[in-house]
Amino acid sequence: MDVLRFLDMVEGLGDAFYTGVPDSLLLPFIDAVMEKYGVSDKHIVAANEGAAVGLAAGHYLATSRPAIVYMQNSGIGNAVNPICSLLHKKVYSIPVIFVIGWRGEPGTIDEPQHIFQGEITLPLLECLEIPYVIVSDSSKDIETIAEEFKKHVENGQSVAFVITKGALTNARKMKYENDAILSREDALKAIFKVTSNEKRAVYICTTGKLSREVFELREQHGEGHGQDFLTVGSMGHSLMIAYGIALAKPQRRVYCLDGDGAALMHMGSMAVVGARSPDNLVHIVINNGAHETVGGLPAVSGGLELHKIARTLGFEKTFCVRTQSELENILHKEVNVSGIVFIEVMCNLESRADLGRPTTSPVQNKLDLIKNLGD
Repeated sequence: MDVLRFLDMVEGLGDAFYTGVPDSLLLPFIDAVMEKYGVSDKHIVAANEGAAVGLAAGHYLATSRPAIVYMQNSGIGNAVNPICSLLHKKVYSIPVIFVIGWRGEPGTIDEPQHIFQGEITLPLLECLEIPYVIVSDSSKDIETIAEEFKKHVENGQSVAFVITKGALTNARKMKYENDAILSREDALKAIFKVTSNEKRAVYICTTGKLSREVFELREQHGEGHGQDFLTVGSMGHSLMIAYGIALAKPQRRVYCLDGDGAALMHMGSMAVVGARSPDNLVHIVINNGAHETVGGLPAVSGGLELHKIARTLGFEKTFCVRTQSELENILHKEVNVSGIVFIEVMCNLESRADLGRPTTSPVQNKLDLIKNLGD
């Protein structure tokens, strides 16, 4: 389906107000929204999917018109609470038009973190009492079903369009970029260059391309993967995983290699860690101001000074760097001194077109790390 036709359809059900968290399957849709509205009062990129639902509820209260909320199906988990305790007809009966990218669709090949989520996507929507329609490249009568959705929306019930891979087409592709000179992969090379002598250090890596780049860097140097935990899903939770290890293994230095979108998604974790200030934890946030792994849609983190926020949240030593040499210098000088460290690394949106994926399973990754931590 042509994406502009799809936009006309969903706007006919609700209002021309969009919010959500991007997904690679929805890139044609998101590009079209960006081309039409940009980031504006008509389109807000939310910190997480639950927040997007709250924003949509506020829009409805002010206008009596349902908003359009987009997300990857993994984000349904973040949205369950406000869907149940805010939107549902037994509470406020506030309708939302959901546009959901269906990763891990049964019968398709996808990454491990999407498999179970893909299996339960439709049953989860049924449990939440959200009528849905699957939009695929062979779908027919979508407009007819959308017309039937109107009565649900008028009765205060949310509805969902579940988008499969390749279902939406967009002849125009948006290009997202910033003016940073350092790539994320070069930043990772600098981190490992300085810290490679710390044989007892462990690295908790956020979801997306960062974890894939860490895996390939280890492969390139003939190193094992026992020091790394690749958080292939669970966006926004790498810091708390790192903190859990840091608390249990105070003699080990723990590096959390995070992304700005992920840090923003559950920023309360930074406040919890900062309040306790474990002196064996280093939080490094790669800030490219975008959700680059899923297409590059801008995030508000590009306009924030995360290192200053970290300072107010209790991190004792905070830094912002823009080059490899600056990053290496900070790691040399500060990391081996006691006190929790936060480093914001400003990066561009570049990544290799031939970037691979981990060739070991998540379970093997877990077992290798557990063995390392037990030694």
